[in-house]
Amino acid sequence: MDPANPTCPLNPDWSANPTMQLTPVVKNGSKVLLAEGRIDAGLPDRLKAALAANPDVEEIWLRSPGGDARAGNAAGRVIRANFGLVTRIPSGWACFSACNFVFMGGQPRVIDPGGLFIVHMFTRTGDRGAIDYSVAMGTDATKELIGDIEQDAALLASEDNDFLIRMGVSRKLLTEVMYQQKALANAEDKSTRRCLTQAEVKTYNVANNNGNQ
Repeated sequence: MDPANPTCPLNPDWSANPTMQLTPVVKNGSKVLLAEGRIDAGLPDRLKAALAANPDVEEIWLRSPGGDARAGNAAGRVIRANFGLVTRIPSGWACFSACNFVFMGGQPRVIDPGGLFIVHMFTRTGDRGAIDYSVAMGTDATKELIGDIEQDAALLASEDNDFLIRMGVSRKLLTEVMYQQKALANAEDKSTRRCLTQAEVKTYNVANNNGNQ
């Protein structure tokens, strides 16, 4: 296990692909779309095209380290528009951050035993270059950047809340789990992510089917 994030393994299998690859394959007689890699702004359009080209896809299997939060929400809505399309996190695979919202578009949703649904508190302060530049420019520039970050974070939180409602997931997932994590590690608490248990994914209606489908 990861000593900094004790609910999670040290090296989650969330794919090293720099952008999410969408690969149709046949598994156990059913057509499955493997969705593996980082979520980028172009994913919703690629996903829509892949599903149009493969209308017989029954499930989407996900492993991803996350990426573009709004693209994750949009990709989740693409999946929900194909009602009845299953999303699955297979055993050993990990779905982190923006991937959570892609997964929640499924109906139904399955997390196999050993599959990892990993959450964190999103942060809008990842652009260190912009932060360093604003500090160098002086107090007014820093205040302006902080204001922009706060506004965008509030908008994204509202969008996430609306998304969970539409997908039938408990909003308590945000308040009781995601927003309780540290956005950035500090000397006292280095944990920045949390792996949900099988009981928790059912409590918050993240997974609404068993792993035997």
